[in-house]
Amino acid sequence: MSITTENTFEIAIEQALVQNGGYSIGDPNTYSKELGFFKDEILTFLQRSQPKKWEKISAIHGKDTENRVLQRLYKELDLRGALDVLRKGFVDYGVRFQMAYFKPASGLNPDAVAMYNSNSLKVYRQIYYSKKNKNSVDIVLGLNGLPVATLELKNQFTGQNVNHAKRQYKDTRDPKELLFSFKKRALVHFSVDSDEVYMATKLEGSKTFWLPFNQGNGNGKGNPINTSGDYRTAYLWNYILQKDSWLQILQQFIHLQTEEVISNGKIYKKEKMIFPRYHQLDAVREITNDTLRNGAGKNYLVQHSAGSGKSNSIAWLAYRLTSLHNATNERIFDSVIVVTDRRVLDQQLQNTIYQFEHKQGVVQKIDKDSKQLADAISNGTNIIITTLQKFPYVIDKVGEIPDRKYAVIIDEAHSSQGGEASKKMKEVLGVVEDDENTAQEPYPNYGEGDDDETILGQDIVNSCIEKSAQARGQQTNVSFFAFTATPKYKTLQVFGAKDDEGKPKPFHLYSMRQAIEEGFILDVLKNYTTYELYFKLTKAIEEDPQLNKKKAAKAIGKYVSLHPHNLSQKTEIIIEHFRSIVSKKIGGKAKAMVVCGSRLHAKRYFEEFKKYIKEKKYQNELKVIVAFSGKLKDDNYPDGVLESELNGFKEKELPQMFEKEEYKILIVADKYQTGFDQPLLHTMYVDKKLSGVKAVQTLSRLNRMCAGKEDTFVLDFANDRETIFNSFQPYYEVTTVTDETDINHLYDLKARLDAFQVYWQEEIDEFANVYFHPNTNLNNAKNQKYLYSFTDPSVERFKELEEKKQDEFKKSIRSWTNLYSFLAQIMPFVDAEFEKFYAFAKLLQTRLPKRDLSETFQLSDEVALEYYRLEKIKEGSIDLLKGEEGELSGTTEAGLKRTKEEEALLSEIVSVLNDRFGTEFEEADKLFFDQIEAELMEDEKLQKQAKANKMDTFKYAFEDMFMTKLIGRMDQNQDIFEKILEDKMFGDLVKELMMKKIYRKMNE
Repeated sequence: MSITTENTFEIAIEQALVQNGGYSIGDPNTYSKELGFFKDEILTFLQRSQPKKWEKISAIHGKDTENRVLQRLYKELDLRGALDVLRKGFVDYGVRFQMAYFKPASGLNPDAVAMYNSNSLKVYRQIYYSKKNKNSVDIVLGLNGLPVATLELKNQFTGQNVNHAKRQYKDTRDPKELLFSFKKRALVHFSVDSDEVYMATKLEGSKTFWLPFNQGNGNGKGNPINTSGDYRTAYLWNYILQKDSWLQILQQFIHLQTEEVISNGKIYKKEKMIFPRYHQLDAVREITNDTLRNGAGKNYLVQHSAGSGKSNSIAWLAYRLTSLHNATNERIFDSVIVVTDRRVLDQQLQNTIYQFEHKQGVVQKIDKDSKQLADAISNGTNIIITTLQKFPYVIDKVGEIPDRKYAVIIDEAHSSQGGEASKKMKEVLGVVEDDENTAQEPYPNYGEGDDDETILGQDIVNSCIEKSAQARGQQTNVSFFAFTATPKYKTLQVFGAKDDEGKPKPFHLYSMRQAIEEGFILDVLKNYTTYELYFKLTKAIEEDPQLNKKKAAKAIGKYVSLHPHNLSQKTEIIIEHFRSIVSKKIGGKAKAMVVCGSRLHAKRYFEEFKKYIKEKKYQNELKVIVAFSGKLKDDNYPDGVLESELNGFKEKELPQMFEKEEYKILIVADKYQTGFDQPLLHTMYVDKKLSGVKAVQTLSRLNRMCAGKEDTFVLDFANDRETIFNSFQPYYEVTTVTDETDINHLYDLKARLDAFQVYWQEEIDEFANVYFHPNTNLNNAKNQKYLYSFTDPSVERFKELEEKKQDEFKKSIRSWTNLYSFLAQIMPFVDAEFEKFYAFAKLLQTRLPKRDLSETFQLSDEVALEYYRLEKIKEGSIDLLKGEEGELSGTTEAGLKRTKEEEALLSEIVSVLNDRFGTEFEEADKLFFDQIEAELMEDEKLQKQAKANKMDTFKYAFEDMFMTKLIGRMDQNQDIFEKILEDKMFGDLVKELMMKKIYRKMNE
């Protein structure tokens, strides 16, 4: 038999399941296309496993019993779904039949064990499932006659892979067929080749959502080489689908998740079948197996990246821990305590576990006081959900009852920030120590002019958790299970497992790298730009165009003046960058976050943003929100002001308000930098020193995926790239922070691509005329066919290249599109030809013959394509149609008459300015300071501030006014202006001397 057929692969899987998996071979011809199950197998199972019940129903239905029972089962499957019927059975005329028997938690009941062994698992090959066509599915797995899983296989020796299997499900598997009908028959569908496995729980044609079901390879995506000489994917049939494993998944993991969705003002229920991803299943099983071996009293650290599905992992683990029994059939834990501040987790746990056991009261949420928690612990409630603030009390309480055993699951990545949560935490925790071992109040009392970063945040919460656990030491009756994406050193020391060298490591790892490579989160470092680089790139314009010298000098000087201490100037660049670039992202829905170094900075930013938006009449385009803890005092609010007073709504309403379309920018001071999930967050403006785990947690607010979100962007005013790189490296195993980008790479790469002669310019132009036309609907076959026809010639020319040249071309065109996508976000200029080529190249890549289709942007993904197109049309239209023509020369002036002004090459202007930056100051420059001093002395508002306030408070008003006057005179002495802004020591000294002199004179 040839090895280059799928038949060979089918046989290998079938043999493995039959010989070692607890299956038998089923007859594919017995599948009923009308009923969607195996009639004979169902009848045999019911009669053999439940003979008395069969006798009872036979007495009721007589000769028509078999048909009546099958029809009743068909109806129940249609109404309730296969999963519910498998777990709870079905009732016919008062007779309840079980459709599956699951393994009992303990071996105390031999009858339950016998019933478990009565299950019949069968593997069917080549099931012809339809009455409409001759299509067949490679493998169907049946449990007691009900189809529970389908598999499409691809043997890579035939030239096909797992992506062809996914496409087969998409194109030729009709979701209306009973076998593929959501939740009514098969619960999961696997696309499998020799290297990778993907799964889907709902077939929806092109909208089918596929999840990788791979082990991971070196903490990245994919699967490792199978050292036992088997397929890389053999774990699927040798382990996952093996009888005990498969029935446990059906009993204790798969669940139906229901959520409410609001559309057009109406509330709809959306159902999703949750099947565990491999790392979730592996983590829960590895932990429970180790707990079975060691009993209570051991700690476990689970390092799972954002995007890993921690909520479900915690729910599954909590449920498994409650049912664990040791070798003598005793429960290992009397109660499982889940410590979290995630509000949705308690309802999710209750709903999930209710599906498993159909019991209420298994989960109790502690939402009142410590007495309620004490009662729940004392009463031995199975699963208790409490908050991080009550964590120390949990430890104290479980220590009081030594004859009880507890599992404590800590979801430490989601703590509440500020407000009432902080006050309650203060009551529980009292005085804590920070990382430098200096005592501080957990909820500081802010004084006048306070601008230090002393907000109680996630790090202190985590520190308290670690110290509380450390203080008690290892307890023989308590096991801790800590989940986090970013463990700190102390977290590893307290909860980590020691390796052979004595170093603490996570018990289970799902890395940030794997989550990114598998497409569950975005790489926030891919488009990371420092403030200096942003300015550097503003002069990198194609062909060094002719510019108005005076206006260009002013514009470039303006960019240079955007110093991190000048909030009004940074406000302009943030808002204008957001409007011109970010607002087009995610189909026009993108949002941004401004991260500030203090509460005072956040408030001032908020005020500057509101002022600038009003001046520019942008009120209809965007609104801003500010977030900080406690009351903040300053000159405008001597009695203090709350964030709620500035925003106009309650503090707890902020996440919901930020969901609204009109609110585009969130300004934060320590709040919402951790544990805040808003998938529409695309860009972050950082004006705060970040390092270590804080940097990772803060920047990771951007990484959440959503439809149409292809990338993220960070503009950092305060940190260098090396610090960010060093912060991410411990959690992110691949170096992704690259060197500063040279704009000329775009031209060099484009020239290299042109040399291949794969595409012609006239084809790109024709493509662009259709693609960018505002009336073009790309989902319309009439329009879409043109895109194919314009890219067809390039595809054919590509095929004629030798293989080495093909690889080089694909690598180069991918690099060019990635680089342009990045630079287009930060360049204040647009090249129309590049824009056309980018759109053409992105879609051309999807059509080139490829070995790994999973990494491409599929043209058939209509939602993503429309989002992308909308973004590019808006961006292009704004720059091409609404550009400020007056600042350009030549034909773009559209016939308008202007007086001729001196022009110079941009590089010449920049060179002159750069030369002036290094000028040594002389005695003659004193006039500059005298003029500013005179203007400040005449300012009436400043005079009032000087007479009404102490010098420490006066300095804030002075610094604002000083910067205003300085900027107003920047054209008179650019040297001094730059020296003050760029040399911090010099600038601070000038401000201090002048402030003291002005204050003294005004109070004489």
